[in-house]
Amino acid sequence: MAACGASGLCRPRPADAALVRFPADSLNNRYWLVRAGESYAESFGEPLTNPVWKTSERHGLSPLGKEQVLRGLTPDLEALGACTDGCWLWPSITQNAYQTAEVVAYTLGIGRSRIVPEYSFLDARGVGALENERLDFARRVVEEGDVLDAGWKPQKGTDGTPHESVNDVLVRMRQVLSITETQYFGDDILLIAPDSDCLSVLQAAVLGVDLRQHRRYAFRPGEVRPLQLSTVSFDTKPVSFSCPDPPKCTRRADV
Repeated sequence: MAACGASGLCRPRPADAALVRFPADSLNNRYWLVRAGESYAESFGEPLTNPVWKTSERHGLSPLGKEQVLRGLTPDLEALGACTDGCWLWPSITQNAYQTAEVVAYTLGIGRSRIVPEYSFLDARGVGALENERLDFARRVVEEGDVLDAGWKPQKGTDGTPHESVNDVLVRMRQVLSITETQYFGDDILLIAPDSDCLSVLQAAVLGVDLRQHRRYAFRPGEVRPLQLSTVSFDTKPVSFSCPDPPKCTRRADV
C-alpha cells in the first residue's frame, strides 16, 4: 500500500526486508523442505559437490530417483496438503533438484512459471578434499566433524570444491529464506535441495536446536517434510552469562 498526502502524491511504503532470525516461531509463508530424488552420481557413490558439475548429466535423476519422486514425493505432497491452492517451487539448479521440481510441477498441474531456479544458496554442501573419496566415506567424515563443532570444515581440496561448515550452510539457507519471506506472503513454497544437509541445518536453526545435532532432521532422497516452527519466540535481548573461570568459557563444548 502507498501513503498518499493532501497533494495527492503517493509515496510507496518501504519494503519490509530483513534477514530471518533463528529460532523462528512465525513466518510469512508455509514451507515444505524437499530433498531431490537420487542422482546418478549418488547411485555411483560419488560426492560431486563442486558447483561446476551442477548442470552435468551425472547430477540428473537416476532411475531410482525418478521413482522416488513419482511414487513417493508427489503422493506425499498431496497427502500433506501442500500446494492445494498452488505453490512456488524453488529448486537448486543442480540437475536432480531442478528435474524433481519439473516432475512435481507436471504431476500436480503447476505451471512452469511457478518454478524459480535458485543458483547458489541451495547448492549441495561442499566437501572439499573429500570430493575425491567414496560418498559413504565422505559422509561419515563430515558427520563425525559436525558433531564436534558447527564450525568444523572438511579439509580444503585442490580443485576448487568448497569446503563448508554447518555454519557456512546456515548462512546460505538464511539468505534464501529471507528472500522468499520478503518476496511472498501467505504462499506455499517448496525448497528443493540436492542433498540433506541444507534442509536439516535449516530445520535445526528454525527450531533453535544445537546445530551440531542437525542430522536428527536428515532427509532421505525424495523425502518431503513441512518446515516446523519453534514454540519459543526469538529473544532480542543481548546474550550474557557469568563465567567464574574465563578460560574454560571459551573452550569448545564437549559432546
